[in-house]
Amino acid sequence: MENVHLALEEEDLYSGYNDYNPTFDSEELENDAGFQQAVRTSHGRRPPMTAKFPGTAIGARPLGTSFGSRIPMTSSMGRPVTGAVQDGAARPMTAVRAAGYTSSLTRGSTFDPLGQSRGPAPSLEAKNEDTPEEKIKILEKKVNDLIEESCMAQSIGALQLSLEKAKEAGRKERALVRQREQTGNADHINLDLTYSVLLNLANQYENNEMYPEALNSYQVIVKNKMFNNAGRLKVNMANIYFKQKNYPKAIKFYRMALDQISNAHKEMRIKIMQNIGVVFVRMGQYSDAITSFEHIMSESPNIKTGFNLILCYYAIGDRERMKKAFQKLISVPLGIDDDDKYIPSNDDTSSNMVIEAIKNDKLHQMERDLKVLAEKYIMTAAKLIAPTIETSFATGFDWCVDMVKSSQYVELANDLEINKAITYLRQKDFNQAVETLKTFEKKDSRVKSAAATNLSFLHFLEKEYEQAERYADLAMTADRYNPAALINKGNTLFVKQDYEKAAEFYKEALRNDSSCTEALYNLGLSYKKLNRLEEALDCFLKLHAILRNSAQVMYQLAHLYELLEDSQQAIEWLMQVISVTPTDPQALAKLGELHDGEGDKSQAFQYYYDSFRYFPSNIDVIEWLGAYYIETQFCEKAIQYFERATLIQPTQVKWQLMVASCYRRSGNYQKALETYKDIHHKFPENVECLRFLVRLCTDMGLNEVQEYATKLKKVEKMKEMREQRVKSGREGSARGRREGREGSGGSAGPSTSVLTSPKKARVMEDVKAVAQSESKQLSPLLDSGKDSSHSSNSTKGERLSARMRSLPASNEPYEANSPKELDASYVDPLGPQMERPKTGKKRVEDDDFADEELGDDLLPE
Repeated sequence: MENVHLALEEEDLYSGYNDYNPTFDSEELENDAGFQQAVRTSHGRRPPMTAKFPGTAIGARPLGTSFGSRIPMTSSMGRPVTGAVQDGAARPMTAVRAAGYTSSLTRGSTFDPLGQSRGPAPSLEAKNEDTPEEKIKILEKKVNDLIEESCMAQSIGALQLSLEKAKEAGRKERALVRQREQTGNADHINLDLTYSVLLNLANQYENNEMYPEALNSYQVIVKNKMFNNAGRLKVNMANIYFKQKNYPKAIKFYRMALDQISNAHKEMRIKIMQNIGVVFVRMGQYSDAITSFEHIMSESPNIKTGFNLILCYYAIGDRERMKKAFQKLISVPLGIDDDDKYIPSNDDTSSNMVIEAIKNDKLHQMERDLKVLAEKYIMTAAKLIAPTIETSFATGFDWCVDMVKSSQYVELANDLEINKAITYLRQKDFNQAVETLKTFEKKDSRVKSAAATNLSFLHFLEKEYEQAERYADLAMTADRYNPAALINKGNTLFVKQDYEKAAEFYKEALRNDSSCTEALYNLGLSYKKLNRLEEALDCFLKLHAILRNSAQVMYQLAHLYELLEDSQQAIEWLMQVISVTPTDPQALAKLGELHDGEGDKSQAFQYYYDSFRYFPSNIDVIEWLGAYYIETQFCEKAIQYFERATLIQPTQVKWQLMVASCYRRSGNYQKALETYKDIHHKFPENVECLRFLVRLCTDMGLNEVQEYATKLKKVEKMKEMREQRVKSGREGSARGRREGREGSGGSAGPSTSVLTSPKKARVMEDVKAVAQSESKQLSPLLDSGKDSSHSSNSTKGERLSARMRSLPASNEPYEANSPKELDASYVDPLGPQMERPKTGKKRVEDDDFADEELGDDLLPE
């Protein structure tokens, strides 16, 4: 025991650990003679150790420990044995078992400090899930997972899925309760889990608008006394009754919830009272609503309640209390700090970085939204009460402006002034509106620009384009980044047909505000005027991506495709227009025109007929429908359309001639004669009418034929004299004036039977042919020197689809000495009648006994 040294309290247990031992110095190995000798000779290449214990031939060599007799043992390099006593100093005690070594010092053992040679650790013992406790835990986890899945489904809008998950959670929760009762753990029922399941199920029923089931679920929770604070859910039940418009019951449940909530929950009580006030407003009980709102404004004022209070006072017409309520509204504290704290200072870099980080964070956005909402309520309340609180709305606006100027919303005063001008506009008092807006010319730039923009727009509507341009320039000078001012400037240039410059201003407005739809629309119109159709198409396609249901944009796209000669695309876009505005007669008529151009007469007729139903005064549609029925040999149906055209344009003789021609074509000669007589009474100098009267009287053998023949000669003579005077003067201008007189006054001439429809020449060809065919009834008086038989034969095969031709011999000079004979030939202007189709009926042969009398004996008894 003499070699055992006990550690004393005064000694340092870890002394000598930092002492440097030259034996472990690897840097001096090159100068170590013993080490070099071992490397060069077989002494350094000894065979590996065997399994025997290390020792000598004499006997086993004892291992040295700190508790036994020590024999200093060194390695081949003289390394000291671990735990040996050196220089009489005791080595500190270490672990009994060294890391990486075993107690059996066998030869050939490898260095394995991590114990990897022992193989993998044995698997953990599996839990026994068959026990009731484990089953209950697993079932509880499933219920919680289902509740969470239900809530997540509801958050993404999958309401049906959320309801299914909630129902499944309810079923599993009931199974869990039964299992607890079976195991005798009924006292350990998880009430919180049951509450969560029932509440989630009620919420999902309410979200899916299954209100009776939701009320039943809420009732289960409310009636269970074991649930704490379940009375609050009566607010949810009251909300459901409110949605069902069962207002008395909603108020009842709101008040029950209010009774069960203590005064410590002040905010919740205020919200419930606000709901009660809203229900009273819906019921029309404004006095009760005012009581609730006034209590809230005295306890915890807020913007929404103040606005509702003003509405109630407005409903009962109390002017003074409206003023007081407005003053309370503008004095409600918002609890928002000034924007000055978001202005960075130039000195402190770290604070500037913090300000930059919070400048647009969620909290600042919430503050901005709250301020915008407050300004909206104040502006709406001012516009509502201004016309009623004083004798005139101008005085009321002035009072509101004064109140706002003395509050925290000073910047709203200018907006109220502009709203005052807009109110003048709604009352058609343009002068007062202009005067009000002109007062802003000396204000700050923002308000000045807004006022000048409105003034420019007013002058533009009044077609005072110079003043509109001046105020547009003033608005741009005050605020160059005002897109409305740039659009007004472009509009004035557009009216002056300077489309290039107008397009430049529209582009600048788009650069300032890329979402400005007015600038994009006007830019497309400018490109269309410049015949840059592809660029215009690009503009309107972009606009269609922004305004998906704009009928104007889709119509412009259809028109552009029509100009690009892509009829199918034009028809598709017009079909989209019809889907948005199915009663637009112009779009329907345009569809009919396109289908007619494609040769689809039946589809064109359908769209023209729908257009006529919605707007029966479009003369072009009436003209096409009448021509369609004449072409399909249904003249009786065409009469109603031409009669309507006669009502719309009573001074146009062509419509009345059409009606008479349809009567004659359908075989009603008496009605045709009466119609022609009526036309002659209204237009006594119409040549075509007189020719048909002569022809009809001749065919019918009436004595009036000579009277009409004499009148026809006089009218033709007057016409020839007029034409002779025209030839001696300036033909161009004189002809235009003459056609204008004849078209408006119904005088004789070639223009009386020409249908004026330049926009739809192709569609209206057939109707034009109808009128032309009537005007081609020529007499030898006007056709002298020409082959009358050729003229007669050429008109017999005339169809409705023929092109318009001017009246023959309309420019023939007057021949006084030529014999004048009345044209007695009759040619149907609507073309020859269709032949009757042959039938297969066999002709009845003459009976040889047809003339014989039958005796009584041959008759049947």
